[in-house]
Amino acid sequence: MLVAPARVPATRRLAATLYGYAFLTDLVLLYPLYVLLFADTGLSVGQISSLFVLWAAAGIVLEVPSGVWADAVSRRLLLCLAPLLAAAGFALWVLLPSYPAFAVGFLLWGAGGALRSGALEALVFTELERLGAADRYARLIGRTRTAEVLGAVGSGVLAGPVFALGGYLAVGAASVVTCLLAAAVAARFPEHRPPPTAPVPTAGDDEPGWLDSLRLGLREVRADRRVRAAVLLVAAVTAIWGGLDEYTGLLAADTGMAEVGVPLLLLLVWAGMTVGGLLAPLGERLSHSGYAGLLVFAAAATAAGALLRHPAGFVLLAAAFAAFQLATVLADVRLQARITGSARATVTSLAGMATDLTIVAFYAGYGLLAGAMGNPAAFAVAVLPYLLVALWLLTGRA
Repeated sequence: MLVAPARVPATRRLAATLYGYAFLTDLVLLYPLYVLLFADTGLSVGQISSLFVLWAAAGIVLEVPSGVWADAVSRRLLLCLAPLLAAAGFALWVLLPSYPAFAVGFLLWGAGGALRSGALEALVFTELERLGAADRYARLIGRTRTAEVLGAVGSGVLAGPVFALGGYLAVGAASVVTCLLAAAVAARFPEHRPPPTAPVPTAGDDEPGWLDSLRLGLREVRADRRVRAAVLLVAAVTAIWGGLDEYTGLLAADTGMAEVGVPLLLLLVWAGMTVGGLLAPLGERLSHSGYAGLLVFAAAATAAGALLRHPAGFVLLAAAFAAFQLATVLADVRLQARITGSARATVTSLAGMATDLTIVAFYAGYGLLAGAMGNPAAFAVAVLPYLLVALWLLTGRA
């Protein structure tokens, strides 16, 4: 589908705003250092783990309500509020370093992530559809994932020098500033909705109220098998490799690489994720069998790279994470294309909640696996479910 020339500037503005927002959201200099901050404050490993549980719980509890709120009120408003909540949490961490402050900060950060999840995808797809450019969604979302990775890489590069200049306070202040900039960029997102003074519509209208949004979203997932399958596919594809990403540092250390070299191996993985996001337009051409093959390749490359127990294995791991990133973008594209109702953010948030629940279960399972057989073997075993997902795709039921 061709975009009308008069609408090209609007599409470009949407894309530029989206990429800037994604980059700034992940350009948080506390990312590489917050665990060290917790440890330096005197927290035990158990206390730090409990903070991660609070973080995940906040996202799970608020995921669907925030999606419903986005559909009923304003998706752009939620995208503005999300980084502000994170900024408040980061400020608490460095101004009042203590377990209660860290806990509240994680709750705020988790709430911000929930506000952003669902609202962002729904706003972008809706605006592209309005412009007659829905076929560009995969390209934009793929590049958005790349912008997020680049933001994380930037935080890793800048965190050390800023910490050397001013310690945790300087790193925290820089993190708050980037969050405020992200909120300012979010205010530039276009959003075409009825005027605030319009009467609250009923469930049959295009713009439902809060309860109607929830009912419509749940009804669409229950009634449409294709939408339900797409929701499950997002969770199945995203959760495992998203969880494994948190343990790549431990896997790198198990290769015998010195600590100073571990970030270089992680940079290789991030480079793979960047490439995967950029390949989204080409990935749209994949058939069901091609998509299944992509997952099989990613699982096999992950297992082989991990079991190699050598830094060279991270080349395979980078290729695997490129494929996983591409598969995740394509799963989101499939979901957005199948949603037909007005509760788009609600349905997308249901997929996000399913992903979060799966990741929490994965963390528990991985801990048992790694404790029993070590990180390399745990990586190899963890990706086996992707073979079942590939088989499901080949049956044509996904």
